[in-house]
Amino acid sequence: MAGESPELVSTPTGAVFLSYASQDVEAARRICDALRAAGIEVWLDQSELRGGDAWDRKIRDQIRHCALFIPVISAHSQARLEGYFRREWKFAVERKRDIADELAFLLPVVIDETSERGAAVPEGFHEVQWTRLPGGAASQEFIQHVSRLLTGHPDRPKPPLQALQPSHPPSTAGPAAEPKSGSQLRMWLLLIAVVTAVIVGYIGIDRYLLHKGTQLPASSTTAANADKSIAVLPFVDLSEKHDQEYFADGMAEEILDILAKIPQLTVIGRTSSFQFKGHTEDLRAIGEKLRAGYVVEGSVRKTAGRIRVTAQLIDARSGAHLWSDSYDRNFGDVLTLQDEIATSIARAMQVTISARGARPLRDQREIEAYTLYLRGKVALDKFSTTSLLDAQTAFEQALKLDPTLLPAAEGLALTYLDRGSNGNDIGGREAWDYTRSAAQKALQIDANSATAHGVLGYVAAIRDFDWSTAEREFQTALALNPNDPDTLANAGVISGMRGDYHEALRRINASLLLDPLNALTHQIRGLTLYLTGDYSGAEAATKKSLTIYPDIDYSHWLLGLIQLMRGQRDAALREFEADPEVSNRDVGIALVNHALGRKTESDAALARVVKGSGAIWPYGIALVHAYRGERDQAFDWLEKAYVIRDQDLANLLGDPYLAPLHDDPRWAALMKAMNLAEERAPSRR
Repeated sequence: MAGESPELVSTPTGAVFLSYASQDVEAARRICDALRAAGIEVWLDQSELRGGDAWDRKIRDQIRHCALFIPVISAHSQARLEGYFRREWKFAVERKRDIADELAFLLPVVIDETSERGAAVPEGFHEVQWTRLPGGAASQEFIQHVSRLLTGHPDRPKPPLQALQPSHPPSTAGPAAEPKSGSQLRMWLLLIAVVTAVIVGYIGIDRYLLHKGTQLPASSTTAANADKSIAVLPFVDLSEKHDQEYFADGMAEEILDILAKIPQLTVIGRTSSFQFKGHTEDLRAIGEKLRAGYVVEGSVRKTAGRIRVTAQLIDARSGAHLWSDSYDRNFGDVLTLQDEIATSIARAMQVTISARGARPLRDQREIEAYTLYLRGKVALDKFSTTSLLDAQTAFEQALKLDPTLLPAAEGLALTYLDRGSNGNDIGGREAWDYTRSAAQKALQIDANSATAHGVLGYVAAIRDFDWSTAEREFQTALALNPNDPDTLANAGVISGMRGDYHEALRRINASLLLDPLNALTHQIRGLTLYLTGDYSGAEAATKKSLTIYPDIDYSHWLLGLIQLMRGQRDAALREFEADPEVSNRDVGIALVNHALGRKTESDAALARVVKGSGAIWPYGIALVHAYRGERDQAFDWLEKAYVIRDQDLANLLGDPYLAPLHDDPRWAALMKAMNLAEERAPSRR
C-alpha cells in the first residue's frame, strides 16, 4: 500500500489501522489513499513480512497504539476463517474491551454486498455501527466521520449501514437505504453532489495507477516519504570507442546497491530504473513513472588506467539540480569512488550513511577480476541461455583471480539459480545442487551475504521441500537487506508454494514497491492471484507484465489458462498461440483442443511437448493429462516432476487444473513427499 515503510515501527497515536484480506488490497488502497489525501495518517502492513510470535507481538503493538481500527469486510474475508487479518481482528476486539470509548475505536467497513446479519466476524464487530463503501470508494462524509472519531468527537447517532454508500441514490441501495425523513433526503442530495469531487480528487491522486490500468501496489513514495525515494538511472558510456557500456552500467548499479543499504532511503530497483537506458524523456516524467522523488544520472569515460565519472542528483518533482560533481581517478580507485558518490548523494538528501571503508583495488589481478565481475553482471541480467553461460564464465574467471571477491561469488550463485529456473540447459536436482554449492562458497567469503542466504532459502524449498530452513534463510536475508526486491519476490514464490498466498502476496507486493516496473514480478503476482482464484486480479497483473515487456514468455500462457477456466476457448487459444515459448504454446493448444473435442489435435500438441520438453517440464504434461481426465498419466508425470524438482511444482497446491486429482490417494502421497501433508489448497471462488 502507499506509504508503508519496509520496517515495522510503532503506529503513531492518532493513526488509523486498516486491516483486510489480501484479495481486497485494491479496495483497501482506495480507502487508504482517500484518508491520506485528507491528511489522516493510515497504517497498513502490506509490505511487511508476517508470521510467528515476533509478528504477533509487533502487530499487537500497532493495534494498541492506533486511534481507530478499520476492518475491511467482504466475501473474501468471509470465505477465509483463518489468516493474519483475522488475528488482527482478534487483537482489535481485545483492545476494544480494554478501553472506555468502545464506539470510537472500531469502524467496520463493508466493500461489497456482504450482509451484516450472520457475517463471520468477531462478536465485538456487531456491537458497533458498520459502514458500506462499495469497492472501497470513500465518500467525503466517511472521511469527515473518521476525522471526527480521531478528534474525539464521534458523530452519534451514526447513519445507517447504507447511508455512506457513495455512488448510488437511496432507491438502488435496498430497503435499508430508503430515506425516512426530509433531513435524510437532503443528506443524500448533498452526498451525491460531493461524490463527483471525491472521485475526481482520487483520480488526480492516483492518476498513474488508473491511467496504466495496473494492479500494482501503491508506491512507497507518498507525501510521507517522497523525499527519501530515489532511482539511479544507467550511466552513459562516453568512452572514445563506446565499448565500456558494461562498466557504465556496473558503476550505476554498484552506487544503487550502496544506497539501497541506507535504511532511510527507498531505492527503486535496477530492473525498473534501467528501463530508461538512453532515455530522452524529461527526468520529471521518469520520476513520476518510477514514483521516485529523486533521480541520479551520470556518465563514465574510461581510458587506459583512468576513469572520469560525472554524476548529478535531480529533484524529480521540480527538475532542480541538487548536487553534481566530477571525478577523475585511477581505475584502481573505482570502489572508493562509488562510496564517495553514494555518500555525497545521501548527504544531499539529508540522510546519514556509514562509511563502508572500501579500499582501492590493490593490483592488476584484482582490477581484472572486478572488470570480469562487471561483465558477468551485465550478462546475468539478460537471462538467456547463452548469456547465463557467459555470466558463469565471467564470474568463475573473476574468482580465480580474486577468490575473495564476494560480488562475483554471489553472482555465480544467482547464475546457477537462473539456469535452474530457465531449464533449457541445466535443470532438476543438478541445477539446485550447483546453486547451493555456489551460495555456500559465497558465505565462506562473508557469512552476512544477504544474497547467498536468499538463494539458499529458495534451494531449500525447491530442492528439499525443507520449509523451516527455507523460511529461516529468507528471514536472515531480509534482515540483512530488507530492500532487495529479488529476495522479496523469491520469498513470495516459496510462501505461495506452501499455500500461504496471503504472505506470498505481501512479499511480492513489497518487491513491487521497490521495483515497480519489473515485468517478471508482475507475472509472479498474476500467477499467485490466479492460484487463489482471483482471475480478474491475475489477468490485470499479467497484462501489466506484458505492457512492460511484450516478449516475456509464460504471461500469454497464463492468460490462456485464465480464459480457458472462464470458458472463453477462442480467447484462450489466441493467448496460448501468442506465447513466445514453444512448449507453453503446445501445452495450451493441447488443453484448448481437448475442450473443443478435437482429440487428434490435442494428442498431436501433447506429443510435441513430450518430445521437446518432457525431460525438463513434466509438470506441464501432467496438467494436460489431469484436464483430460487421464489420472494415471497425470500422476506419472507429476512423479517425474517431483523427481527432477520441476520448478512449477510451486503451483501445485492452488492449480485449478489439478483439482480433479485431489481426491486420489496418490495426491495425498505426493503432498506428504513434499512435506505439504498439513497444508491445504486455498478456498476457491
